[in-house]
Amino acid sequence: MTADTILIYSYYFTGGALFLLALLGLAVSAKLAIIDKHSRRFFVSSFFILVLSIIAYLTDLLVFSDPYLASIEKIASFFETLLPFLLMPILSAYILHCCEEKLRNSVLFNTELVLWFMLFALLCVSQFTKDIYYITPDNQFVRGRWYPLLIFPMLALMLVNLAGVIRRRKKLTKKYFIAFLLYLIPPMIAMIIQAFATVFLLIVIAVSISAFSMFWIIITDQHEQYIRQQKEIADQRTRITMLQMRPHFIYNTMMSIYYLCEQNPRKGQQVIMDFITYLRKNFNAIASNTTIPFLEELEHTRAYLAVEQAQFDDILFVEYDTPQVQFRIPPLTLQPIVENSVKHGMDPDFAEPLRIFIKTEITKSENKITVSDNGPGFKMTGKPEAHMALDNIRFRLESIGGQLTIDSGNNGTKVVITVPKNVR
Repeated sequence: MTADTILIYSYYFTGGALFLLALLGLAVSAKLAIIDKHSRRFFVSSFFILVLSIIAYLTDLLVFSDPYLASIEKIASFFETLLPFLLMPILSAYILHCCEEKLRNSVLFNTELVLWFMLFALLCVSQFTKDIYYITPDNQFVRGRWYPLLIFPMLALMLVNLAGVIRRRKKLTKKYFIAFLLYLIPPMIAMIIQAFATVFLLIVIAVSISAFSMFWIIITDQHEQYIRQQKEIADQRTRITMLQMRPHFIYNTMMSIYYLCEQNPRKGQQVIMDFITYLRKNFNAIASNTTIPFLEELEHTRAYLAVEQAQFDDILFVEYDTPQVQFRIPPLTLQPIVENSVKHGMDPDFAEPLRIFIKTEITKSENKITVSDNGPGFKMTGKPEAHMALDNIRFRLESIGGQLTIDSGNNGTKVVITVPKNVR
C-alpha cells in the first residue's frame, strides 16, 4: 500500500467519523429536552449544514481519482467551500438573540449576509473562469491568480463575528463568550493556513470540533440553568404548600388551647408558645433561599410535634436520638416528613398509638437523618399532587448532592435523608 493510498484512507476515516459526529449532534440537539427553542434551532441548522458539508467533502474524495467525474468534483468543491461559511450568518443571528438584540437592521447580521453572498458570487464566477480556481482533467484543485479574492470573504465572515462577540462580551455570560470564541478561532486558524495551502480537511475538522465544543459548553450552561429553575420551582411549591397549612390542624390547635386555658392553664401557655414557635419557624423557612442549620429545622419539628401531642396526648409518642446536629439542610425538609407521618399515622382505622422515632448520625462522607414510625404506611402511587411535598424535598436534596429514600409498608414507614458534609 502506497503512502498516497494510506493518506486517502485516512481522509475517508476522518470524514466518516466527522459525519457520524455531526449526525449525533443533529439528533441530540433535536431531541434534548432542556435546550431552549432558539438554541435548538441554531444547533439543528448548524449540524444539518455541517452534515451537508461533510457529504460534499466525502463526495469530493470519492470522485478524486476518476477523471470522468470531474464535473461532480467541481460541484462538490463548490458546496464544500460554500456551506461551512453559511454557518456564520446563522451564528450572528444566535449571538444577537443571546444579547437580546433584534435581527432586523442589525449591522452585524447584514454585514454577514453581504459577505456570504459575496462568497457565493465568487464561487459562481469560479465555475466559468480559471482566474480564481479550477479543477484539472485529472481532478486536481488548482488556484488561480485571483484566489485571494475567495479567501477574503471567508476570513471576513469569521472576523466580523469575532469582533461582534468581543464587542458584546459584557452582554454574554462567561460560558457563552468562551463558547463563541471556541467556535470562531480554530476555523480562522485553518483559513489562514488555507491561504497558503489547500487544507479543506483541516477546515472541516476545525469547524466540527468548534461546533461540538460550543454545543457542549452551551448545553452544560443551559442544564445548570434548568436545574436552578427546577430548584426555584420546588422551593416555591414548598413555600406555597407550607403557607396552605391544614385548616383542621389550626382549628384543632386553637380548640386544644381553648380547653387547656380552663383545665391546665400552664400547659395551655406552653402549647401557645409551641404554636408560635412553629409559625415563626414556618415563615422563616419559607423566606429562606439557602440551607439552614439542622438545629433550626429540628426546633421547628419539635414545636410542630409538641402542638400535635397536645391534641393526641395518649396516642402520639415521639422519641429523639439526635447527637449530631452540626450540619445544614434545605429548609422545610424534616418537618414536612414528620407531618406526613402524623397525617398518615392518625388514620382512624389505625388502632395502635403512633410512635415516631427521629435519629441523626454521621458517616465518613455524609450526615444521615432517619424518621421512622409504626403507622399503617402509605402508597407512593396515586395522584401526583398527593406526594408533591415529598417530591420537592427529594429534588432540593438532590440539588445539593443529598438523597431521600422512603420505605413504607404495613409495618410502618422509614424515611432516610442523607446530606453531604460539605453543604454550606
